[in-house]
Amino acid sequence: MAYTRDSIPDLHGRIAVVTGANGGLGLETAEALAAKGAHVVMAVRDQDKAAAAIERIRTTAPEASLELVELDLGSQESTKRAAQGIAARHLSIDILVNNAGVMAMPEGRTVDGFETQMGIDHLGHWTFTALLLPSLLAASRARIVTVSSTAHHFGRAIDPRKPYPPGRYQSWLAYGNAKLANYHFGLGLDERFRAAGARAQSLIAHPGLSHSDLQLRTVREGGGGRMAPFFARAAATTGMPPADGAMPQIRAATDPHARGGEFYGPRWVNNGRPVRLAVLRPGRRRAIAALWEFSERETGIELNV
Repeated sequence: MAYTRDSIPDLHGRIAVVTGANGGLGLETAEALAAKGAHVVMAVRDQDKAAAAIERIRTTAPEASLELVELDLGSQESTKRAAQGIAARHLSIDILVNNAGVMAMPEGRTVDGFETQMGIDHLGHWTFTALLLPSLLAASRARIVTVSSTAHHFGRAIDPRKPYPPGRYQSWLAYGNAKLANYHFGLGLDERFRAAGARAQSLIAHPGLSHSDLQLRTVREGGGGRMAPFFARAAATTGMPPADGAMPQIRAATDPHARGGEFYGPRWVNNGRPVRLAVLRPGRRRAIAALWEFSERETGIELNV
């Protein structure tokens, strides 16, 4: 039986935090959770866009309980400030969806000197999750969902000694590396939960090919090289609408039968209903250990369950 928005259980009394909730998959996720009664903390960078997102949610769910927090994952200072503020207001958090990200961006650095895609897609979420961990562990059975991509298949695992590939920058390879880091982060976090006997669970998800504003931003900001227009057209003509593309991460966050360490995505790789996928890639344990070493060194923040 397909898992749809109607399948989501009642979420009244639950606190959910969604990064990048002002558009695309994040907005769809926030809307779905709010419609089922969750108090949704929308952690976003663009505040004007977020205000429009809140108006949209309230048109379908007038009683939605929403909270807006400014979060720029490209700045460790902003990320720390957002996470600390949320944790101070919410001593218990039930759902965290690490959704925000950029894709195939031109070569650049965050304000902290990290490669842009790794800095935003992974290191920002590393710090954000680490600082919310006490509130997540205080919940009866928290879910952390980290959003990866099919692009993780062509990514390379982090080598802490040489974290960024030498030579000419390749925007899609850098994206694949960041999405593989998301993949390893979600799995590694759940391993640590289990080892510590924690009740929290960490899962991963990917949206397949979705026609969201992520594709448009890549083209608008000059990312993706010659392949960007091709992928943008493919998403527009054959990709799923954001409401469908968001369903794997929504299912991972809400399905009562989902378990930590599981991976959710579209049934037919890039399209289809949300299903549980096989967790692949040999050498995963070494890659996770290397990612933890790299992330703690770069951010200066330990993620210790």
